[in-house]
Order: sequence, then C-alpha cells, then structure tokens
Amino acid sequence: MKIIALLFLLLPQLLIAQVVTISGSVRDTRQQAVPFASVAVPGTALGVTADADGHFSLPGVPANAVLRLQASAVGFAPVVKNVEPVAGLRVDFTLMAATAALTEVVVTGVGRATEIRRSPVPIAALSKREMQLNANTNAIDAAVRGVPGLSAVTTGPNISKPFIRGLGYNRVLTMYNGLRQEGQQWGDEHGLEVDNYDIDRVEVVKGPASLLYGSDAVAGVVNLLPALPSGPDGQLRGEALAEYQSVNGLFGNSLGLNYQKNGFQTSLRASYRLAHDYRNAVDGLVYNTGFRELTVTGMVGVQKNWGSAHFYLTAYDDHQGIPDGSRDSLSRRFTRQVGEGPADDIKNRPLVTDRELQSYQISSLRQHIQHYRLFNRSTFHLGEGELRLLLGVQQNHRQEFNHPTAPSQPGLDLRLTTYSYDARYLLPAWHGLEITVGGNGMTQVNRHQDATDFPIPAYTLADLGGFGVVKKAFGALEITGGLRYDTRVVRWADFYVAPNPATGFSGAAGAGTVGSELPFPSFRNTYQGVSASLGGSYALGPRLTLRANVARGYRAPNIPEIGSNGLDPGAHIVYLGNRDFQPEFSLQEDVGVLWQSPNWEASAEIFHNYVQNFIYQARLFDAVGQPVELVPGNATYQYQQAAARLYGLEISVNIHPAALPWLSWRSGAALVRGLNENAQLLERLGAAARYLPLIPPPQARTELRLTAPVHASRLADTYFRIGLDGVARQNQFYAVDGAETATAGYVLLSLGAGTTFRTRAGRDAVQVFLQADNVLNTSYQAHLNRLKYFEYYTASSNGRSGIYNPGRNVGVKVVVPF
Repeated sequence: MKIIALLFLLLPQLLIAQVVTISGSVRDTRQQAVPFASVAVPGTALGVTADADGHFSLPGVPANAVLRLQASAVGFAPVVKNVEPVAGLRVDFTLMAATAALTEVVVTGVGRATEIRRSPVPIAALSKREMQLNANTNAIDAAVRGVPGLSAVTTGPNISKPFIRGLGYNRVLTMYNGLRQEGQQWGDEHGLEVDNYDIDRVEVVKGPASLLYGSDAVAGVVNLLPALPSGPDGQLRGEALAEYQSVNGLFGNSLGLNYQKNGFQTSLRASYRLAHDYRNAVDGLVYNTGFRELTVTGMVGVQKNWGSAHFYLTAYDDHQGIPDGSRDSLSRRFTRQVGEGPADDIKNRPLVTDRELQSYQISSLRQHIQHYRLFNRSTFHLGEGELRLLLGVQQNHRQEFNHPTAPSQPGLDLRLTTYSYDARYLLPAWHGLEITVGGNGMTQVNRHQDATDFPIPAYTLADLGGFGVVKKAFGALEITGGLRYDTRVVRWADFYVAPNPATGFSGAAGAGTVGSELPFPSFRNTYQGVSASLGGSYALGPRLTLRANVARGYRAPNIPEIGSNGLDPGAHIVYLGNRDFQPEFSLQEDVGVLWQSPNWEASAEIFHNYVQNFIYQARLFDAVGQPVELVPGNATYQYQQAAARLYGLEISVNIHPAALPWLSWRSGAALVRGLNENAQLLERLGAAARYLPLIPPPQARTELRLTAPVHASRLADTYFRIGLDGVARQNQFYAVDGAETATAGYVLLSLGAGTTFRTRAGRDAVQVFLQADNVLNTSYQAHLNRLKYFEYYTASSNGRSGIYNPGRNVGVKVVVPF
C-alpha cells in the first residue's frame, strides 16, 4: 500500500506520456461500410464506436508503444492489427462475414491482451450477441452452451455453479470485470450475484490460473465483463429489454443507459426478473423453484491522455425458493413442510396446491441474498509502461429461511465483507521481452447475524500473493512463463452455540451461557504455495497453430472444508470439515492444435491434471451401512482428502464456407475423466471408489445456423438455427455408499430464429430473438443436477426417482436499442 501511495504522489511527474489519435474506417469484404462497429484496445478502456459510414477516430492512444487494435461488429469475425501509434496514423479494417473466434483478443488469464490462438493457456470467449440468442436464466448457463469443457452444477433454473474440466466450487474463480466474486460460493445452492442482462462478454480460462489470481483459480477462471459506453460523444444511448420464458413463466425486464463526452463516461442499468416454479413432463411444476431478482449497476469514469479511472457500484437482491423434494408416496405430488422436528411428519405433509405451484409469490421457505459491490479499475500510462490498479469492497448478506413455524426467523444468516486489491505493472518492451509484475489479494470478515443454524464458524481471512510473467517472441514461436508465491492466514475464535429461550431455537452465545456448546474451537493456520506456468504457441504458417502449457496450481482449503460442523438448511445437508487439511497442488499439462482458414476453423485440446491433497465430499454412513442423519431428514457429508487425477479433451469445429457466407455449422465436444487416487479407499471398496464425484459425462453440441445475406432492406441479422445437445450415460461416478448414481444419456433439440429491424438511417431499431429449448419435451436428469438426489423414498409409484430438469421452454426476447 505504501508503494501504491508513492506512485499516486509521483503521478503528476509520470503522466506526461505523449498520446495521439488513430483514425480510419471499418468495411466488409465488398468494401461497404460496417456502421457502428467497435474499435478498441482490448484490456483497456480505450474504445470508440464507428459512425454510420464506418469511420472512427480514437483519441488518447499512448504513442510509441505497440498495441493490439481490434475491430468487431455483430455478424463479422473480429480483426486484430498490431499498430505503433504515431501522429496522423490511419488504420483501415476489413471484416469478414463469419463467426471465426480464434482471432479474438482476450484479457483474462494472460498478463496482456492476447489473441486466443496465441495464448498457451486454453481460453474461450463468448459475446453478448451469442448469449442473447439463447433463453438463459443466468450467465453461467449461457457460457456452458458456448464453451466446451465448461459445465455447471445446478439447483433449479436460477442457480448454476461453473465447473471447468471436472473441477468446481472454490477451484473455479468467478470474476465480475476482474473483481473476484465472493458470496459464500462454497454451497451447492449458492448462485452468482450478477445481472445476466448486464454481461457483454464472458471469458473462460480452462486450466490453472493461479499464476495471476492465486488460490481458488486452480481449475480456471470465468470472467463476466460488462460493456463500456460505446455511443457517439454527447449522445445518450442505451437499450430496453423484455423477455418471457414459458417453462417457468419468467418475465424479465432491463433498461440500460450510457453516455460519454470528452472522455467522461457513465452507464446505468436496472433489471428485474420474476419466475414461478419450473415444469417438466415427469414432475409437473417443481415446488419452490421460483425466484424474484432485482439488480442495479452503475458506472462513472474518465478516459484521458494519462489513462483511465472507472468506478462501479452494483446492488443485487434475490428471493429464491428452497426446494426439498418431499412428495406424497402414491400420487408423487409435492408436499410442503409445516412443522419442525418431531412435529414434522415428512410422509404426511399437506399437498401443495395447483394455485401455489403457479403463483409468483415466493414461499416462506426461501433464500434472501443481498450483494453489493463498489470498486475502481484504473490505468495509468507511465512513459511506455502501464500501471493497472483494482481496489474494491463487496458485501454479501445471505439468509436462508427454513423455519415454517417462524417464517421471519432465518436459519442461516451470514454477512461476508471482502476487500480486494490488485496492482500490476506492464513494463515497456525490452529486447522483445514483455514483462508484467504485480500482486493481489483480499481480506475477508464473515460473521453470523440472527441465525439458528451454524454450518461454518465466523472467521477472518487474509490473502496476499505476488507474481511475475514474461513473454518473448522468437519469430513464429511465442513463449510465456511466470512464477507466483501466495500466503493465506485463516483464523477464528471460540464460537459457542446455546438454546435461545426468546426464539425457541439455537443461537450464538458466550462461553459461560447455560447449555452452551463449542462446535467451533478457535483456529489459526497459515497456508502457503508456489504457482508456476510455462508454455508457448508456434504458428506453422498463417493457418495452423500449435500450443502447449504446463502449470502448477495452488489452492488453500476453504472455510467449509476445514471448519464445517453443522446444517446448511438450503442444501439439507450437514457438513463436517477437517482442520488438518493441507493445500491442494495441481500439475496440469495442456496440448492444443488450432486451425483457421477462410472456410473453417477447428481446435483440439487434450489435458492431464494430477492433484495432490484433493478435497471432496463423501456421504457419511454408520457401521451397518445406514446413512448418518445428525439432523433428522438431512444427509450428512464429511470432507475427505486424497490424490486425484483428471484427464480429457475438447474438440470444436466451425464451418463457414466463404462461398456460402449465410451458412455456419458449429460443433463441439468435451470429455473428462476423474480418478480417485485414495489408495486406502480403493483397497477397501474397490470399483465403487474408483472415480471422483461430480464429473460431467461426455457431451457434444452441434448447431446449424442460416443467416440472411445483408441487403439494403430494413431487416438485418436475420437468422434461423437448429441445435442438438447430446449427453452420454454417466457410468463412471463416485459410487461409495450410494453418494452418486448412474445417469442416463439424452439428446435435446433446440430451435431458434431472430431478426433486427432497422431505421432508414441504418441504425438498429428493434431486435427480436425466439428460442425453443428441449423442443420434444424430453424427460432427463443432468448428472450435475443436484435436485436429482432429492428423493425421500426407496421406490416410487411411477418408477422415477428425484427431480428432473426443466422441460420444453419457449422464450422470446425483444431488445430496443436507442
């Protein structure tokens, strides 16, 4: 912090870098103007929108430093040019009407802006346009559709937790515009507190990213990026959005505004979504899966010759039903809890009425999540170098109401406050070396409020790490390597729980309280780890690129893994931790081949990942093989630690013939295998313990898209598409004590269409998207659907067990840009 303060004091002397203005035009292959295309320097706030004639002027560009300048527009493949800005420089772009992605520039997981095909680390990107084509309930579901190797654990339609190559929870770092997401993400039923409509782009790093981000990025990174203002100077721009989805009656509305003038930039978005219980052909309407969500996002900043500074403020408020899956044994209709403890007869609960199932009113058994962020992203041009800073604070207040006899009394009530900081300096290029050095970390304070259930202790956490990354080009070969050191201190004091006569439930108490217990004795530990990465890419001509990377990742155990000792009411699971756990260390090797031509592009990636001290959950059984229920009606899971091995591959092919510019055929497939290397468990239980839990089955997706040629008509971007999602049967699962079961394979058909109505001046007036998912109303259970295991009976009247995934869903989305 002293160094950062000193830099601010020296800024008046340092910020004297010469800047220039770059102008030019954006045209298609027929040399027709591409109106309102975006021209930007990825990874910075430098960007501008071309006018209706395709002309642009980008001021404030630092001179004498080689930059990557990217032009992009909907329906065209982005084009990147390396430029050395000088006074009077003109750059003209020619965009091809294609969907190529390998030339896209990403900023996540690399020290500097890098083309996807030249990154040694496998990275994928998904644009807002691609997300808008689908009827998604959240940003993670949208990314899963477009990124092979990315999957999600789900608890109903609005809760999805990202898994990358078979690893998830705290092993995947989720970020909002570079700020790590911290919101009790250890729970199955804990979703992401972001506005789905606000996301302009998703970037996914597949593989250890601990080098740049430290602990919790051992499996990869999902970075959700909002858009910066892009309209002409002095004009208020924005969009209004309305959406409906049939499977759960979802109504979504969003209004976004943005404005910029003379370097000043500001934006504001407010979104509201409301849904009742979702439907499928087996279960009908699934009780208590509705939600009500309100988000507000604001930004204000400046873009000047010296750099940029942007401040973000977000507010998120969500009421989410908590399903438990209880039913009538004969009719299989859902029932609801009305009593507690001995008064709760699970097999004789009252039936949920049709009116309740179709109501938009959220049940009294629900989650209430409030999440607030305030952070700053700044960039300072220091001569030919660049300093980037991120400072932020966020607070997550999570309440889970699980007492039907006291609806206003939360069971879980946690308030997590996180202070994050990141500083990195991009040194000027020296003899072809691009060097980035920096450090980042966070401080956390998590406290129980008015709770009756205490699955984890109240704790304090301090995290700090420093890194260095070096990149060097040797002709067609680019080498990137780096090293990082992290330290994390976790501590909590003795935490007592005792009966509270005023409420009739348990509550936090002092050491001398009558009847008090000590579920969380005091704890303090320091975790340390070294991360490293070395890789490169080699261009065998303009079309074929080879790349390889080896990385060592580090992850400190999270709080539930070391400190759990209680019921998580939203998950209906009692978790037990282990205070003696050691950090996880992974060693992953990646090899990839990428091909790009005017007619098609393809990529193939294979990986192998060996994890030391791998931590996972295992259901607890007693000596005679019966499930342990420390709290009646709730399963008990205990965290385990052993070695693990994961390997697999991802393949994608995108065919877009130059002779048929209206045709695009995309296909992708992913396979991951997870092996348990716990020798003692394997010797005792054999094949049942061979595989790791929560490994997605092999899956593939193919989509044929037809896009109408661009003419002088009032319609643009008109498309029709048909897609198939195929998921194989999962026979390789963690079968110890029935913790997981085999999952049948399935194929889902989807259809989509849309168009854009334009004004006479050529500007978009209305965008319409129609989408039908699971067109044949197939009954299926995804292997990572947590509701699959919500079953109270060993046999059912219809032969079906657990809760099924959503059925047919028809969605319509209307966007009105202005």
